[in-house]
Amino acid sequence: MKFISWNVNGLRACIKKGFLDFFKEINADFFCIQETKLQEGQIDLNLDGYYQYWNYAVKKGYSGTAVFTKHEPLTVSYGINIEDHDQEGRVITLEYDEFYLVNVYTPNSKRELLRLDYRQAWEDDFRNYLVKLDENKPVILCGDLNVAHKEIDLKNPKTNRRNAGFTDEERNKITQLFDSGFIDSYRYFYPDKQEVYSWWSYMRKAREKNSGWRIDYFVVSDKIKNYMKDADILSDIMGSDHCPVLLDINIK
Repeated sequence: MKFISWNVNGLRACIKKGFLDFFKEINADFFCIQETKLQEGQIDLNLDGYYQYWNYAVKKGYSGTAVFTKHEPLTVSYGINIEDHDQEGRVITLEYDEFYLVNVYTPNSKRELLRLDYRQAWEDDFRNYLVKLDENKPVILCGDLNVAHKEIDLKNPKTNRRNAGFTDEERNKITQLFDSGFIDSYRYFYPDKQEVYSWWSYMRKAREKNSGWRIDYFVVSDKIKNYMKDADILSDIMGSDHCPVLLDINIK
C-alpha cells in the first residue's frame, strides 16, 4: 500500500499550485497532510473514492491535519487525549485490523526557542501515546516532525546547532522515539544518502540551491520493518515549502 505525507503549508494555497493534480497522479491508499490552516466549512474538497478525516485547530488559520484514505478505518480519534496538546489540530489516528496510522504535525519550537519547553513536554506525551498504541498493534506514523535528526539531515548543521528543529533537546527526543521500538523508514533504506531534504525556506532561493532540512518522516514500528518495500522523498513536487514523502509497505 502506498502512503503519502505532505505539509501543504495552507491547503487552499496549495490547491492553487497543483495539489489536486499530484493527488490524482500519485493515487495513494493513504494521503496525510499537515498545516491545513483551515476551519470546518472553509473548503469543499471532492476526492472521489476517499474517506476524509479532519482535525482543526481552535485558533483560526493555524496548524490542522487531515487524512484522505481509500480504506475505511475501524475507529478514528483526534488528538492524544491530553487537553493541553489537543487544541491545535495536530494528531489524527486511524485504526485498522493490522495497524494504526498516526498523522502528526509536531509543534515548532519557534524563534529564540520560545516554545522549546512545551515542545519537550509534547514529545514525551506523544511518545508515550505511540508506545501504548504499539503495545496493541503496529504503528505507522507520518508527518512533519519539525526536527532534523542528524547532521546528514540538513544542509548547514553547524550554523543551525541552536536553531529550532536542530537543538540537542529536540534531536534527543526523536532518538528516544527510535529507541522505543520505532524506525526512520527513509534511513532504513538509505542510511548514508546525503543532500535529500523535505523542507526549504522561502528565503535566499533555498530550494533552488537545495539548502534544506529533512523534517518530514514516515516512522514505523520495528516489528513491521520487513513489510516495507521503499521510502522516498518527492523533492520535485512543488506547491509548498515542504515536499511530499512516501512509504510503500505491504500491510493490510
